[in-house]
Amino acid sequence: MPEKENKYEFEELCDKVFKIDYKIRSARVINNKGKLDAGGMREGLRALEDSKKDEMLFMELSLRVRMRHEFDEEFGPVEFSLSYRGKIIVISFPMKENRVLLVTTERQVDLGKVPFEILKLLE
Repeated sequence: MPEKENKYEFEELCDKVFKIDYKIRSARVINNKGKLDAGGMREGLRALEDSKKDEMLFMELSLRVRMRHEFDEEFGPVEFSLSYRGKIIVISFPMKENRVLLVTTERQVDLGKVPFEILKLLE
C-alpha cells in the first residue's frame, strides 16, 4: 500500500482525470506488482470484467509497461499506450515510482484531446 500522502495524491489525480471528460469510465493507479493503489470506476458505472480479471489485467499491464523501456534510448520514453478495443478504449500512462495510471473510456471519447489532457496532469 502506498504511503498515506501518496495515496491521497493518487486519489486526487484520479478525481482530476474523471473531470476531463464524462466518457472516462475508470481511472486507477497501479503499482509495479500489479496491485491497485488508488482510483476505480466512475460512480454509477460497473466494470465490464469481474474483480479476478482486474487483478490479471493489472499484473499484465504492470509487466508490459516495464518491458516498454527496452526502446527508450532509440525512440524516447513511452508517454502513453492506447488499446482501441471492441467495447472500450484502454490507455496506460507510465508514472514515477514504477506506477501506471490506467484509464478506460467509452469508444466515442476525443482521442486528440483526452490523453494529452491527462499527460498535463502527470507533468
